Amino acid sequence: MAASDTRERILDALQRILINKGTAAVTLESVAAEAGVSKGGLLYHFRSKQAMLQGLTLRLEDEARAEFALATRNGVDVVRYFLETSLPSSDAELALYWSVIAALRSAEGLDEAGTEVLAEVFGRWSELLTDYIGDPVLAEIVRLVGDGLYLSALSGLPRPDPDLLRQVFDRLLAQVAETRGD
Repeated sequence: MAASDTRERILDALQRILINKGTAAVTLESVAAEAGVSKGGLLYHFRSKQAMLQGLTLRLEDEARAEFALATRNGVDVVRYFLETSLPSSDAELALYWSVIAALRSAEGLDEAGTEVLAEVFGRWSELLTDYIGDPVLAEIVRLVGDGLYLSALSGLPRPDPDLLRQVFDRLLAQVAETRGD
């Protein structure tokens, strides 16, 4: 098995433990057992619990960079893309963000580099939206709507009524088009 496969299995196991049992259940031993690797095998990839949490954060950063690349392709409406991707598209995506938030809330938390990664991810969306719209206030409104949808999904709240959500998106997109002069 390739080292990267083992590393991903370890991070998957960490996510499952964070989501199903909470941060208190995360130990090197519990993650190794969940991943089906020896403690030595885990330590080869991650020297500490903090390093595993950092690994989750870097996984989130990689996914975010892929989204930024898609959002900034020629012809893509950044606002529409952001809003449409503000509801998690898969259980795996939901699990990743939920586990990173659980890590943030833990007593150990993420190290400074981990919190910087999260700040960069959220900050990059703000930059993309502001650059695309040209109005920082409207960009912030759009970001807050998207973040609210995402956090609602993470919290397990019911999804908004699809018709009402479409109307919200349509109104925001109309305001963006008017602001941009489209």
